[in-house]
Amino acid sequence: MNEFAIIWDWLEFAVRWLHVITAIAWIGSSFYFIALDLGLRKAPNLPVGAHGEEWQVHGGGFYHIRKFLVAPEAMPEHLTWFKWESYSTWLSGAALLMVVYWVGGELYLVDQTKSDLVLWQGIVISALSLGVGWLVYDFLCKSKLGEFPTVLMVLLFALLVVMGWGYTQVFTGRAMMLHLGAFTATIMTANVFFIIMPNQRIVVKDLQEGRTPDPKYGKIAKLRSTHNNYLTLPVVFLMLSNHYPLAFATEYNWIIAALVFLMGVTIRHFFNTMHARKGMPYWTWAVTAILFVLIMWLSTAPMAHTPLEEEEARGFTPAEQVFASADGFEDVTDIVLGRCSMCHAREPFYDGIHRAPKNVLLETPTEVAAMAREIYLQSGVSHAMPPANVSWMELEERQAIISWYRAAGS
Repeated sequence: MNEFAIIWDWLEFAVRWLHVITAIAWIGSSFYFIALDLGLRKAPNLPVGAHGEEWQVHGGGFYHIRKFLVAPEAMPEHLTWFKWESYSTWLSGAALLMVVYWVGGELYLVDQTKSDLVLWQGIVISALSLGVGWLVYDFLCKSKLGEFPTVLMVLLFALLVVMGWGYTQVFTGRAMMLHLGAFTATIMTANVFFIIMPNQRIVVKDLQEGRTPDPKYGKIAKLRSTHNNYLTLPVVFLMLSNHYPLAFATEYNWIIAALVFLMGVTIRHFFNTMHARKGMPYWTWAVTAILFVLIMWLSTAPMAHTPLEEEEARGFTPAEQVFASADGFEDVTDIVLGRCSMCHAREPFYDGIHRAPKNVLLETPTEVAAMAREIYLQSGVSHAMPPANVSWMELEERQAIISWYRAAGS
């Protein structure tokens, strides 16, 4: 089991690395094309069907770019499609979700203080819920509301708020934030897979067969692409939130997530307006700052913790019992309580620590058993914890942690 824990941790790292790389590619191309589209200028002698052009300089050369609002008169010999950035980002994110929140679901997914769900039920909710947003959103877009983009965005925001609240009723705060990000990213990728790319293929086929493409397909794709542009920044925040308990582990975490979506709108509105050469709406930064201050204030609400007395009274789960029954558990518990609990506590007493790092609590035997794998990896196999070894954990103590964890797997 000890070798598996190390391999699994590196697998998680590799999938996370892949997810970050693909996300950079997708976000980069998305931001670039939105900025390019907004910066197009009318010019004399444009080809038939051309909407505008732009000259750009980069990498020691000049680029002359033209956009055809529907399509050129004839099919180009070479055509580059932008789709795999989106698909690979979603696929790698789905794999990361499975690795962290499904396999590690007993620790990270279901919050037993909120619901009586068993792990497999939590996984089913996790998987099925990701598609709900797309079905509702797509229905709204295809309705008459599609002619009113602002109203559509407001309704989408309401849907996200409801889903954030719903997730927090059954999942841990960390899982709520991550799933809300995955929920939104699923809508974005589905926009590419089910709407934008099929519409572009229809236009290409019309050109190949000598027909004049219908402009409605470009209009529909542009609407979905614009929505993706405004949703990007909040998704990035939600994916990073698992490192910050002040975001995910407070009573109002779902409201914080909702305000982050509004911040994404204000930030993108500034840059989109600037790229369209319609001025510099600096008021958006003031609104963003106010929203961020409000988020910081909400984060000071009490952390969502099981009371210490209640945690001490509960019994071990079957998974925790494996580690609690292993040789050396009592010694490791004493080590952790002596070297780690001054920070990893409901009320940390180490100078400068006001919240338990990553909301990990290590004050009771049950909490030590629940975090066995992380203790093994962070303080046994590696010396990441305590940071800079501020509590002077001895090598013999680290070896005791290793021996205990390996005994549980033997």
